[in-house]
Amino acid sequence: MILGIDHGYYAIKTRNCSFPAGITPFGDREPYTRQNVLTFGGCFFVCGSGRQPIQRDKTANDNYYLLTLAAIAQELQARGAPREGSVTIAAGLPLTSYGWEKPAFRKYLLRNAGQPTEFSYEGKKYRITIEDVLLFPQGFTALMTQPDLLADEPSLLLLDIGGWTVDLMRIDNGRPIIDTCHSLEFGMIRCIDEVRERVRQNTGLSLTDAQIEQVLAGRSCSLEETVRSLIREQGRLYTERLLSAVLEAGFDYHALPVVMMGGGASVVSRHIRPSDGLCRTVTLLDDRVNAQGYERAVAALWGDDAQG
Repeated sequence: MILGIDHGYYAIKTRNCSFPAGITPFGDREPYTRQNVLTFGGCFFVCGSGRQPIQRDKTANDNYYLLTLAAIAQELQARGAPREGSVTIAAGLPLTSYGWEKPAFRKYLLRNAGQPTEFSYEGKKYRITIEDVLLFPQGFTALMTQPDLLADEPSLLLLDIGGWTVDLMRIDNGRPIIDTCHSLEFGMIRCIDEVRERVRQNTGLSLTDAQIEQVLAGRSCSLEETVRSLIREQGRLYTERLLSAVLEAGFDYHALPVVMMGGGASVVSRHIRPSDGLCRTVTLLDDRVNAQGYERAVAALWGDDAQG
């Protein structure tokens, strides 16, 4: 079975599931809840508990391996698949660091290659063998879920707004132009942190990530309108700075259609104005498109029955 997993800084995504990339260890003490609890090696971990500090090297500790096990469990549950068997992981890496990160990340996820890994998730036991790990460039692979987007445009700009990085790449006639790849450390975590500080300075309130995300996404909550207005203003400022950074990186969005995706796409698309002069914008709002794209990429390599 092929399982696509998008190992984001802000969230972990599969074909059917998405949860925050936070993890809280409890050692050998059972936590207060069974929800999102992973048991591995005699220790308990609550997965999806907020966000962890930025970890540039995802292989530096066991966190992303443990989150991978949680993602496997959630996706198998979503598909109604057996909890014992073999899987091949299809995952991705940023465009600009793909080549040098690939060997280490593949080895990291394949640490128990060909041998069953036993763990429990939400009280259910799993015995999973990771047979192989296939890695793809994130962003571009996601376009495999939307092939029609490439049909009538000779050139376009891919703008993948993640938690920590914003990946940019020009695509000509359906082919990525590798030497145009840029990765900016200007993702949604930066936006949320700036919103939190602005609100604290102006009102004295300390907001949670969830509250900020709710307002930035245009959904209602119990915060006063003055606070919501501050959050929206900061969302617009973030969008202005992002668009400026895109131009500085050499991409003229006045001439190039933009395909916007990633966890920040819904926020940025809400704060774009006609006066910004974007040529054309297509927004992929589902943050699971990278994981879905990885599975499509394997299906293209192995045949349509590869997705499982």
